[in-house]
Amino acid sequence: MKIKFCGASEGVTGSCHLISTEEHKILLDCGQFQGGKAMEAMNREAFPFTPEEIECVVLSHAHIDHCGRLPLLVKRGFRGQIYCTDATADLLEVMLRDSAYIHEKDAETQSRKNARKGKPPVEPLYTIKDAEAALTLVKPVLYDQLIEINPEIKIVFNDAGHILGSAITELWITEAESTSKIVFSGDLGVMNTPILRNPTKIKKADYVIMETTYGNRIHEPNATSIDQLIKITIDTVKRGGSVIIPSFAVGRTQELIYQFNLFYEEHPEYRQYLENVNVYIDSPMATTATEVFKRNAQVFDEETKARILSGDNPLDFKNLKFTRNTADSQMLNNDKTPKVIISASGMCEAGRIRHHLKHNLWDSRNSIVFVGYQAEGTLGRLLIEGAKEVKLFGETVVVKAEIHNLEGFSGHADQKGLFEWISSFEKKPKQVFLVHGETDSKKDFAKLIETELGYDPVVIMQNSEFELETGRLLSKEEVITEVMDDEGIEELKDKIVNVKEQLDQMLSGAEDAMKNQLSAEKLQQINNIVLELEKASLNLGSSLTSENRDTTPLSEQGDM
Repeated sequence: MKIKFCGASEGVTGSCHLISTEEHKILLDCGQFQGGKAMEAMNREAFPFTPEEIECVVLSHAHIDHCGRLPLLVKRGFRGQIYCTDATADLLEVMLRDSAYIHEKDAETQSRKNARKGKPPVEPLYTIKDAEAALTLVKPVLYDQLIEINPEIKIVFNDAGHILGSAITELWITEAESTSKIVFSGDLGVMNTPILRNPTKIKKADYVIMETTYGNRIHEPNATSIDQLIKITIDTVKRGGSVIIPSFAVGRTQELIYQFNLFYEEHPEYRQYLENVNVYIDSPMATTATEVFKRNAQVFDEETKARILSGDNPLDFKNLKFTRNTADSQMLNNDKTPKVIISASGMCEAGRIRHHLKHNLWDSRNSIVFVGYQAEGTLGRLLIEGAKEVKLFGETVVVKAEIHNLEGFSGHADQKGLFEWISSFEKKPKQVFLVHGETDSKKDFAKLIETELGYDPVVIMQNSEFELETGRLLSKEEVITEVMDDEGIEELKDKIVNVKEQLDQMLSGAEDAMKNQLSAEKLQQINNIVLELEKASLNLGSSLTSENRDTTPLSEQGDM
């Protein structure tokens, strides 16, 4: 059995891992590379495998860096099934269509620029038609269901607590009458955060593929970040400014809605400051994703389920407003009254958030609040590292707004959380592969588990392939990308200037049941039925308690 790391090996995007046996080839994730022209150009390179030969994709969750190349995989010949949780399947419909739309629009824009320079048009990475084709291959699965992909491979999805539907995957793979268990962490969430359940602890594994996004960082407590967000919001409103929050449309946006709900409904001491301050979700995808959240109450934590069943919708409150069309979004920047704007993308690389930054970064009354990971090379990373000016839509914008980075809202486990998760294995795995992290993060976490647990992890540094039984490295490929068109050169110049400025400024029961009369297969069938019933009952409770939202366009609302 072999495993080839085809993405998230040099950073935190492009998650993609190939597992091969004599008879089968399956992918774990097929994500998009993100973080500037050079990274994005990697999406257009040939896959380091033949798409037609892939039997299926096992998808951990619906973030674009994990699912974003699925339509491209289909475009290049893949015809197998895509296994994911039922909640992930719902979110995929939103994420892949939106991603395809962006690729089509970007290609149209670049083609117009090329025409003016006498250059040929460009093709989108993939189209909405490709995304639709990928969606027909999706096979939804519930958490804890044992699924037989083929006679030699079985999987179970466990809750990863990262975003709605995110999964830690257990795979049992039989080859030559020997069965090995592989555990793929996907992205691990933070313990005791709102809405979602805690990441599942896994007790046994032969091989572990583990993320290390925050392998060398400790988050401030979530409660501390909540208190800071309240203080930032009130201070900003007092000085007549607005709070701009770049947020991932799936995950962080819904947690922020939950927290602002508590601000407005359960803290009367803040009412005098916030009563007339609206919270705008300015992202069509985030708006649709929030509706998907409401339809999937079966995967919420117990506290949130209880609130739903008591008649309180934690993803709705009086001051919450959703925008969908461009005119409404533009009005937010024309209206100078204090407000909170939550908009995608979370790393400020695309979407409406870039317009909001252009209109608000230069004003010292405003605050920009980051609530998620900012990858190297992104505009978000530049801002939290202290850039004094940035370029947006070809215009230099001075940074005078207050910049805040609240890591307590992160959807990724920090070093402590990652260590707690890997410490839960009762027996040392044969091998642990560390992926999905920047170099220092992976290396520092490797040192930690080597020192504390006696593990000898493999730090994946480039696309590489290993033979699992022997641990032998079979190949190692350097990722080389050339992006030196005019636009790429201009972007590189801007980054060099930003880095120079920054340098100038500063010198992470079942066994007992098996003993009863029922067969394991029968018990699993019963378990699957119970899970389906639980989902149906909670969805019914959610639909009965949801209030009707005001869908009147902002331009027609009286308070504007």
